[in-house]
Amino acid sequence: MSFADSKVLTKNFSHKSETGTVLVLACGAIAREVIEILRINNLPHIDLHCLPAILHNTPDKIPFAVKNAFDNYKVQYSKIFLAYADCGTGGKLEKLCAEYDIEMIDGPHCYSFFEGNKKFEELGETTSFYLTDFLVRQFDSFVWKPLGLDKNPELISMYFGNYEKLVYQSQSSDNNLVELAEAHAEKLNLNFEHRHTGFGDLEKFVKKLA
Repeated sequence: MSFADSKVLTKNFSHKSETGTVLVLACGAIAREVIEILRINNLPHIDLHCLPAILHNTPDKIPFAVKNAFDNYKVQYSKIFLAYADCGTGGKLEKLCAEYDIEMIDGPHCYSFFEGNKKFEELGETTSFYLTDFLVRQFDSFVWKPLGLDKNPELISMYFGNYEKLVYQSQSSDNNLVELAEAHAEKLNLNFEHRHTGFGDLEKFVKKLA
C-alpha cells in the first residue's frame, strides 16, 4: 500500500486487514515504516491506526489523542499496543499506558528507537540534529516553516547555532532522500552524516506482537 505523507500530517490514518485482531496505535510519522514491517513479516492479524504526525508540534496533546483513540478502538480488538515513545510528553504517555494496560515501545523518541535505544544512549550525541525518512520528506512542513525560517532565515543561527551536524537516520535505501537530507543540512549550515538505521527497535517491537 502506498500513500502520500501529507495524509498523516493533519488527519488520522488507518490500515486494516480482514483478519485484524490486534491494533497498533502509532504516530503518523512512522506509518510507512509500520506498514512495511507488517508486510515483510506477514502479520495480517495486526491493524494500524495512526494519529496525525503534526501532533508532534504540540506534544502536550498527544496523550489526549491516544486516549481518545484507545477508547474508540478498545471494544474492537483483543489487544492494543502503542508505537509512540515518550515524544516530549514528559512521562504522560507512560502514565496513560500504565493506567490502561497498554504496552508501548521503549525510548524517548523515534530517533532513539530507530537507531536502537541502547546504541543511541551509548552514542550520547548532544550536538546532532536528527532527520528520519519522514522528516526529510516533510522538512518544510515540520522544520523550515514552523520555525519561521522561510521568512526569517537569519534565525537559523539562533535555532541551530549549538548543533554541529545533521544526522539522517534512513529507514529506506533511497539516494534521492540522502541528497535531499544533505541539502537540508546545507541550508542549516550543519555538517552532514548519513546512517542507515533501518527500522531499529521498532521492528523488534512489532514483530513480538506476532
